[in-house]
Amino acid sequence: MKVLFTYNYGEEEMNKIKELGYEIVYMNEKEIFNNENINDIDALVCYNPFEKIDMEQFTKLKLIQLSSIGIDQAPIDYIKRNNIILSNNRGGYSIPIGEWIILKILEIYKNSLYFYKNQDNKVWKINTKLLELYNKNVGFIGTGTIAIEAAKRLQGFGVNIQGLNTSGRDVEYFDKCFSIDDMDEFLSKCDVVIVSIPYTKKTHHLIDAKVINKMKDNCVLINIARGSIINELDLVDEIKKGKFLGVALDVFEQEPLSKESPLWDLDNVILTPHNCWISENRNNRRFEVIYENLKRFKNDEELMNLVNLKKGY
Repeated sequence: MKVLFTYNYGEEEMNKIKELGYEIVYMNEKEIFNNENINDIDALVCYNPFEKIDMEQFTKLKLIQLSSIGIDQAPIDYIKRNNIILSNNRGGYSIPIGEWIILKILEIYKNSLYFYKNQDNKVWKINTKLLELYNKNVGFIGTGTIAIEAAKRLQGFGVNIQGLNTSGRDVEYFDKCFSIDDMDEFLSKCDVVIVSIPYTKKTHHLIDAKVINKMKDNCVLINIARGSIINELDLVDEIKKGKFLGVALDVFEQEPLSKESPLWDLDNVILTPHNCWISENRNNRRFEVIYENLKRFKNDEELMNLVNLKKGY
């Protein structure tokens, strides 16, 4: 079998793939193009080369293994039409993102921006408006692996952890979960709202002015999912109206974020450049998922145990 990698995981790791019986082809994702050396691949391990290549030329392709948690960049129609297995990096970035979520909640409650600005200006001034996280209601829109890792890390803070998912099913580390049909009730209870739901056509602009107005005044809003889940224009308007205690965003509708965006200049907004998934362990975890899935694929064993979304995107 032939597998195309668009990222080089290093000699030791690539040799492990060869030992499974694969012929490896490497082509940098930024420079990829269709050619006879890659058009006959059986598996593609990548992030997002799909705008640079013609997928129809991959006549033997049976597996796409993404290095990301999200799948919105993948050519879903092509994948369905050709009965290709689509596998993501489910759980691979959940620990660093979970830690980032906790960090930003605390930074907002403890007003870190205020102290950092004073430090830059060598100003010694006490702030008496800091808040406790204790006894607050923290809610996650989406209760997947990222939300679970963050909820696990919130256990010692004495908070009430709530989740919103499709059916309201119970999830470990959550005190209560609501159905998506009960979003208004869920939002009315949350002091902190974390957007951790996958991006799909159904979740595009799920969070708009109408939904924001269902949230508590002076709540905290955090987004680590995809920027287009939130209507950014509506969000900016509501921030300017004083709706939020603070907002932390790692993802945006357009990336990089335009220098003209008003988000840069809002005092109670923390911005990071789609960076919350980074850690020193990211490549090791990502490769573990890739290796196990390629092993199953090669042996034609337990294919549906792949972290895949073959039938139900």
